[in-house]
Amino acid sequence: MSSRPYLDGVGDAGPDVVTGDAVALDLPAASLPLRMVSALVDVAVLLALLVVMAVVAALASVRLDSALAAASSILLSALVLVGVPTTVETLTRGRSLGKRIVGLRVVRDDGGTVSFQHAFVRALLGVVEIFALSGTPAAFASLLDRRGKRLGDHAAGTYVVRDRVTWQPRSPLPMPPELEPWARGVDLRPLPPELARAMRQYVERGASLRPEAADALGRRLLDELPRHVAPPPPVGAPTDRILAAVLAERHRRDAARLAGLEATRRRLTARGAG
Repeated sequence: MSSRPYLDGVGDAGPDVVTGDAVALDLPAASLPLRMVSALVDVAVLLALLVVMAVVAALASVRLDSALAAASSILLSALVLVGVPTTVETLTRGRSLGKRIVGLRVVRDDGGTVSFQHAFVRALLGVVEIFALSGTPAAFASLLDRRGKRLGDHAAGTYVVRDRVTWQPRSPLPMPPELEPWARGVDLRPLPPELARAMRQYVERGASLRPEAADALGRRLLDELPRHVAPPPPVGAPTDRILAAVLAERHRRDAARLAGLEATRRRLTARGAG
């Protein structure tokens, strides 16, 4: 059974990522050849750093006993193989040198920017699957996953996308006129990205589903709404019109909020310039 039951019946959700106003962006997953080229560049850089650090450590440990020298070597190796990739991906928002060269970027599963935690988990697993095992587990995992995720990506909740692709956002859904008075007055809480995507896909593609599947999916989506929308929609309103009204109102409010922030920024900028 799906962990997101309201997506059942819609089909493969694909690589779409839903923004705050339920506008889907297509983030194409990177191909395995591009990831391999990127990894080769990053591994070469890390190995070069490792050699330099080893030479420095050897010179510095001439006067140290063997146990302390071994501990220093392990610490420096961890710093290079885990600390450097973690720091680089965190500061560059998922774009290491190799990824920057071939036009890739690491993102969260929901399309957001990776954090220190994501980068750390990827780097930590990378020591095993890339360095210790010569990248074999990473290659097999990437081949078996729809998004080309290696084991570190599965553990961190990330994947690698092509960064040099123009993202085309979908147009916002129009507001059903008969439901506009209700939608304008609802208390609208944040919608989970998966729910927003399922709602939009139902509105756009629900007619192509088998009637019994469309009815079941529509009921599941309507059952989710009371957690995020109050008061309930008018009795008897079609499911697709209700969902379209919620998404359209969400987009309108987000657009108004952003416009207000931009107006405030301009006023503050004008005062500062004056």
